[in-house]
Amino acid sequence: MNARQKAERTGLLFLALLLIGGAVLMYRGNDAVALGASEKEGILTAEQVKMAFHSVSGRLIKVNVTEGDVVKKGDVVMKLDAKDTDLAIKKTKAQIAQIDAQIASTSGSQAVNYLKADNDETQSFRQIDQQRAAVSSAQATLKNAQLDYDRKTSLVEAGAIAQSQLDDATMTLNVAQANVEQQLLDKLLSGAQDTGATDGIALPTIAQERASAANMSNDVSALESQRQALVVQLEELETQKERLTLRAPEDGKVLKVLSKEGEMVSAGTPVVLLESDRSYYDVYLSEEQAAGLHEGDEITGVTVAGKKEVKGRVQLLTQAPGFADLKQSREKGQADLSAFQVRIYIEPTDGVVPGMTIGVKGW
Repeated sequence: MNARQKAERTGLLFLALLLIGGAVLMYRGNDAVALGASEKEGILTAEQVKMAFHSVSGRLIKVNVTEGDVVKKGDVVMKLDAKDTDLAIKKTKAQIAQIDAQIASTSGSQAVNYLKADNDETQSFRQIDQQRAAVSSAQATLKNAQLDYDRKTSLVEAGAIAQSQLDDATMTLNVAQANVEQQLLDKLLSGAQDTGATDGIALPTIAQERASAANMSNDVSALESQRQALVVQLEELETQKERLTLRAPEDGKVLKVLSKEGEMVSAGTPVVLLESDRSYYDVYLSEEQAAGLHEGDEITGVTVAGKKEVKGRVQLLTQAPGFADLKQSREKGQADLSAFQVRIYIEPTDGVVPGMTIGVKGW
């Protein structure tokens, strides 16, 4: 027997053994389809977080981490240059302080004007009372002078007294008439009607003073509106400054630092790749296997290496992409079935790390 014949016999023997082995596996239910129906495995994967500066850009001035570092939630990872923002904050604070001073000044002036109107009113009422008393006194004197004049006129006509006495009475009457200063009282009243009750008089000039003081409230309101706009602007600037500091959103390990100090960084551009503490593995099930499964179900898997139990929970159950469809054997008379993706997040377990294979039996 030559070498060629020996090789052919060896090949035929291997093929025969392969067919016999396949038949035995199929008989025992250990073919690929049977194994796929009874056990599913997935690679444990840690979620990755792409860290980026939100809504701000600028020059990177500080990088606090290197690849492989473990960070805690809130740790400062990177910083952008905040000089321009700091200047804008100082300017806005100065503008707010200036408006505060204007509000205080205007409010103070308004209070002074109201006080002046009250004082002017009190003083005017006092002068009115004094002038009213003077007018009343002068009118009484005038009345007496008029009576004396009329009486002496009659006596002169009767020849009872001399003309000189009537002349004196005339002079007294003229003086009394001059002393009745009604015009001054009218001026003090400033056009208001004299009702005789001083407290009830509404003086136009005083009313104008109070109206002018009241109008200053509009000035204060306008200043307060300007101040509120600046306060909002300040809050926006302070928020912007806070965003110039990039903090770890959660505990994890730095996988990759994508930017270096001195570089310009754009808003939303990933600068750090973080491996989180959340880990999951995916398995693929047929429609029949997935029929009784729901998101939130608790699942217990076992690591292929070390046979450690790993508790988890289904967080995603959805139809898988076409590449995962289960192409079953036509020889077994089974049609092709759509596959469903099941994502299982695990509880932290000692000795179980990303990259390990986890299997779930019984599906």
